[in-house]
Amino acid sequence: MNKPLFRIGHGFDLHIFADARELILGGVKISHETGLLGHSDADCVIHSLADSLLGAVALPDIGNLFPDNDPSNKDIDSSIILRRAVLEIEKFGYCCSNVDITIIAQKPRLSPFIPKMKKVLGQILKIDPLCVGVKATTNEGIGSLGRAEGIAAHAVSLLSRKSD
Repeated sequence: MNKPLFRIGHGFDLHIFADARELILGGVKISHETGLLGHSDADCVIHSLADSLLGAVALPDIGNLFPDNDPSNKDIDSSIILRRAVLEIEKFGYCCSNVDITIIAQKPRLSPFIPKMKKVLGQILKIDPLCVGVKATTNEGIGSLGRAEGIAAHAVSLLSRKSD
C-alpha cells in the first residue's frame, strides 16, 4: 500500500490558570499575573500542535510519549515535546507543510506575541514562519474560558510525504 502524499491531524488542549506559574504559549513567555497548571510547562499551544502532528500519522497523543506519572516529565519545556513529535512524523517519512492554530483566551491579549510564536514554532517544525498560522480569540464571556479560568488551543497540521 502506498503512503498518502498528504496527512492531516487535529489537536486540542486546555489548561486552567494557576498562581506561581509562568505563562508560556507557543514557546513564548507571556507577561501575565498567572500561568497555566500542568505537569509540564502547560503550553497548551504546543500541546495541541504536537497532538495534531502525531494524530496525522495515527499515533497516540503526547501523554503516551510524555506520561504525567513520570517524574522526569515534571515541568518539562514543551518545545521538547514538539521536537519529539516532529521526529515521530519524520520516522514515517513525512514533514510538516503548514499548521494553523487557534488560541482561545479571554485574557491576556495575545496579538503582540503572535509574531514571535510563529517564529519559534516555525524553527521547531522546520518550516517558514509564513506557514505557521496563529490566531487568538476570546470565548465572548461564555463558559469557563469566557470567565478567564484558563486557555485552550486547537491546532491543525498538514504533513507531506518527504521526497525520496
